[in-house]
Amino acid sequence: MQYIDGGVTAAKGFYASSAAAGIKYQGRTDMAMVYSDTPCKAAGTFTTNIVKAAPVKWDMQVVKESAFAQAVICNSGIANACTGVRGYECCRESARAVSGLLNIPADAVLIASTGVIGMQIPTERIAAGAAKLVPALEHSTEAGHAAAKAIMTTDTRPKEVAVSFTIGGKEVVIGGMCKGSGMIHPNMCTMLGFLTTDAAISKELLQEALREDIKDTFNMVSVDGDTSTNDTVLLLANGQAGNDPICEKNEDYQAFCQALHAVNVCLCRKIAGDGEGATALFEVKIKGAESKEQAVTLAKSVVTSNLVKTAICGHDANWGRILCAMGYSGAQFDPEIVDLFFESEAGRIQIMKDGVAADYSEEEATKILSAPEVTAEADLKLGTEEATAWGCDLTKEYISINADYRS
Repeated sequence: MQYIDGGVTAAKGFYASSAAAGIKYQGRTDMAMVYSDTPCKAAGTFTTNIVKAAPVKWDMQVVKESAFAQAVICNSGIANACTGVRGYECCRESARAVSGLLNIPADAVLIASTGVIGMQIPTERIAAGAAKLVPALEHSTEAGHAAAKAIMTTDTRPKEVAVSFTIGGKEVVIGGMCKGSGMIHPNMCTMLGFLTTDAAISKELLQEALREDIKDTFNMVSVDGDTSTNDTVLLLANGQAGNDPICEKNEDYQAFCQALHAVNVCLCRKIAGDGEGATALFEVKIKGAESKEQAVTLAKSVVTSNLVKTAICGHDANWGRILCAMGYSGAQFDPEIVDLFFESEAGRIQIMKDGVAADYSEEEATKILSAPEVTAEADLKLGTEEATAWGCDLTKEYISINADYRS
């Protein structure tokens, strides 16, 4: 497997475009489309928030009931959440508009929205935007990159990645793009993500591969502890790589899952590193756990602790906050045998040994914690299970961004 240039258009048969539709923003693109020139198997995972946006409800039905999917249309600026019957009708009308333009069934159109909750989307602008998007569709790296920019809200940079690998002598590609910067908390996949692949694979295994990988990737991301109403990850597979269809959990399936995991981990890290107001990606690794559940619980507790996040912001090796967050997580462990390390491109340092402070240099620890990507690693010394969570530091800028979000 190797990383290659591109994102959602890297796989064979996938096209993308972007347009300025004036949904909420002015002077920038705010709509994107992803399209396959052949029908796709579709998989999806969605927010566990009881308050689900209209496009989430629409997509859940398409993924579950439609024979195939072929296009995704996304707007930024308005979330189309808490919009009642009118909001769902907007999804229906948007799908019909895309259906007519691309000559595909309306129930083959997936819809996503991101932005302010509670505002009604001007449907006529969505339709006008779709009319711009369809003739602009291109199978190019540049088109995919422009689409990744169009779906941004408070993101400071687009997020995309692609990998290639071999199945049965055929080159297969998985690419993707996502957006997410605030209202990010592990409880499915706290953002919008669109993944494309030219692999031939059954719908059942495509869904299982995505659902299982979400647990170790997007479910392990947190910026601010808020689970969005719009969380959606969609995975489309059009089969154009020409590999023998993956219909059982064999070596081909394992290769596909490994590549999917690599894509999702990369996108997760991009989200965490671009958290609202963040100056550093904060990674938490729990090793030596007795069970996977124990490791996951501890990693999430540390990465979501506001006191830990502010210590990372201040480049302060305040390891007591980390042990404290582990202690109130609900997971049982022996704090008197835990080892704790900080690591970054500036080096690695042990700051706690067997539950007490190690003999370390505060100056060296501060240097390590001043890097743009910082890892805290805790070894429980109880077993062989492990888990990794991703987050970011908590800064004054986060408050400024969200205090003024609707202004």
